[in-house]
Amino acid sequence: MENLRYTASVEKWDTFEAVLPGFQDGNPFKDYTIYGVFVSGNERKTVDGFYDGNGRYIVRFMPSFEEEYEFTIKGTFSSEEYRGNFKVTPSSEINHGPVRVGSHLHLAYEDGTPFHCLGTTCYVWTHQSTSLQEETLKTLSENAFNKLRFCIFPKHYIYNFHEPISYPYEGTPCDSSGLNEDNIVLFGDNAIPEGNHWDFQRFNPVHFQNFEERIKDLRALGIEADIILMHPYDRWGFSHMSPEEEAFYLRYVMARFSAYRNVWWSLANEYDLFFHKSVADWEANAREVYTHDPYGHLRSIHNCLEFYDYSRPWITHSSIQRIDLYKSSELTDEWRLRYNKPVVLDEIAYEGNINQAWGNISGQEMTRRFWEGFVRGGYPGHGETYQHPENILWWSHGGSLHGESPARIKFLAEIMQQTPGSGLIPVKGEWDEVVGIADNGAYAIHYYSGFRPGFRTFSFKDNHSYEVEIIDTWNMTVENAGTFQGKFKITLPGREFMAIRIIRK
Repeated sequence: MENLRYTASVEKWDTFEAVLPGFQDGNPFKDYTIYGVFVSGNERKTVDGFYDGNGRYIVRFMPSFEEEYEFTIKGTFSSEEYRGNFKVTPSSEINHGPVRVGSHLHLAYEDGTPFHCLGTTCYVWTHQSTSLQEETLKTLSENAFNKLRFCIFPKHYIYNFHEPISYPYEGTPCDSSGLNEDNIVLFGDNAIPEGNHWDFQRFNPVHFQNFEERIKDLRALGIEADIILMHPYDRWGFSHMSPEEEAFYLRYVMARFSAYRNVWWSLANEYDLFFHKSVADWEANAREVYTHDPYGHLRSIHNCLEFYDYSRPWITHSSIQRIDLYKSSELTDEWRLRYNKPVVLDEIAYEGNINQAWGNISGQEMTRRFWEGFVRGGYPGHGETYQHPENILWWSHGGSLHGESPARIKFLAEIMQQTPGSGLIPVKGEWDEVVGIADNGAYAIHYYSGFRPGFRTFSFKDNHSYEVEIIDTWNMTVENAGTFQGKFKITLPGREFMAIRIIRK
């Protein structure tokens, strides 16, 4: 028992950790089991542990109550059984627990605080140099994004020709020294090159240690880690594991990361580009995730050309990439009705100037899509792909932001925080506007998108007074237009991207 090290006190919804010595012969990742049983007055959970290399076994646990817990750790990893207890203290000011599905198809933290999701994407930021990872964290700390999508596996694609700083498995990669934009098609989902030698039964702990440190860094910033478990952009063979190897990998990830309150699971990025996999394969992988995650973190799967069936019971929210070249967040209210789940618009294109249309919309267009998604009751997601002399693009590598939309998204975050309840509910307004309401209609935002009226008229048949504000979503201003009753006219500046906020007094 003297070899057992564990956390003596932990916040509610924080991570308890016990570190124990164990057997090292054979393949400890596969040959031995470890699990913990945690018991308090209000909770009992059994959780899997994992092997962390160098004879270290770890069990992690996220407590949900402020009380004393007892634990027992056992398994074939050791001839001993370990016991202990620890105290759970109240959560700190920034700790609201894991994000759940709340009311009216919105998201909320476990303690009931609304979660106004404003996501962004840096697919392989944890695979870059330490200095670039730190730059990414600094950039995130200066912006309003509260969810980040990123991958466990490295990415093979344009602007991603260099090798990652580590790999998830023991082994060696293929020779990619001759890789360029002209021959990139020779590497990928349907042509994994020769020369990869991986042991899919032996993980590389260093890779996962860095990854979880970044999960914790995001947690300290109040940012959710939307972890992409699989993706098809691959030259190493990680997208072509057997079903048994995939299940082994998913169980390891669940045991290692699920005790962090800020994780979400994205079963795949662009699942439909895995041409060798069927829906049944994805459903089998989903079972591994929801069976081995004892905390029920948010789960979804992301599309390219064809939506997954987001009505599936294991899916908590839709994770949508727009499939129309022009329409994206304008369809948010339709998707809310179709799937009866929160709509998370993870890819509505990227602000940037690269060759591909998915990566060269303007900052104004990105901002417009964000407001369309917000007023229609959804959660839009950002991305950026500006050309860079060293090919460091935020969408994949992180680093610094160069676009015009992040400042406007920060302004939108302030408006979202001022919205009563969990968020806006889309309602039918006039034919030429988008309207979202909260507080049983006492709070409304009318959005005019790319149109530019010089005035709008309103008519209320009750005796209430209404405070009216004019919001310039691009110039980031809020102007009080006055308080009105009955029928009234609001003069507007005749610019695009204006909104009117009306609050019943």
